[in-house]
Amino acid sequence: MTSLHTALLQSSGRPGDVAHNLRILDDAARAAAATGAGLLACPELFLTGYAIGAEVHRLAETADGDSARAVAEIAAAHGVAVLYGYPERAADDERDSAAVYNSAQLIGPAGERLANYRKTHLFGCFEREWFTPGERAVVQADLAGLRIGVMICYDVEFPENVRAHALAGTDLLLVPTAQMHPFQFVAESVIPVRAFENQMYVAYVNRVGTEGEFEFVGLSCLAGPDGVVRTRAGRTEQLVHAEADPAFLKESRADNPYLHDRRPELYGPLT
Repeated sequence: MTSLHTALLQSSGRPGDVAHNLRILDDAARAAAATGAGLLACPELFLTGYAIGAEVHRLAETADGDSARAVAEIAAAHGVAVLYGYPERAADDERDSAAVYNSAQLIGPAGERLANYRKTHLFGCFEREWFTPGERAVVQADLAGLRIGVMICYDVEFPENVRAHALAGTDLLLVPTAQMHPFQFVAESVIPVRAFENQMYVAYVNRVGTEGEFEFVGLSCLAGPDGVVRTRAGRTEQLVHAEADPAFLKESRADNPYLHDRRPELYGPLT
């Protein structure tokens, strides 16, 4: 079993300018591939920007739209899988074809679409005004011998969400985020704990700088199943790297009894 070298792109790009952000993504994929990375993860709503109001609906695309094809070309050109955040317009054949979701899509290193996730827990009035919540909590794909899970920002702050991934076998949980001041303790403390208590790697990829009324705190990280942060960005635009090692994950799971010692018969009141 070989490690999956994972790159995290901490950047807010240029809000409202998809073409510019695709160029940033292309440059980052090239740089990530040069380090041997097999996966590049980007922040929440990276393609369009986060605090863009009604522009979200104008810039929203279906999961197989022009931007998805552009990202697929970037991934294939550099031989690196890419996870990116974008506003997803529902397909015409869906029940609510007018819905727009806060989504993240994983594209494989040959340009194939591997997984698409719609944020299930919307944060604050801003997101609830512009987005419809997703209804599928666990979305996974297999990549380089690891089971990859996807969720977005606020989702990871609900322990039930991450535990559901753990029980479904997620090895590396990718969490594109738009974490803002004054909630930096999530990046600093919650993410390593989530990784430890669920025996998985968690990659938390944030925006950075000021956008509209929001100040994004950066601090992107990849935490391991021992609760140790393997890499941590600061508060500027950065590309940071770390390994997701399946051999270490197997050893850690053998040593840590959390998942084995659960007593689900006592947890009925939770739901």
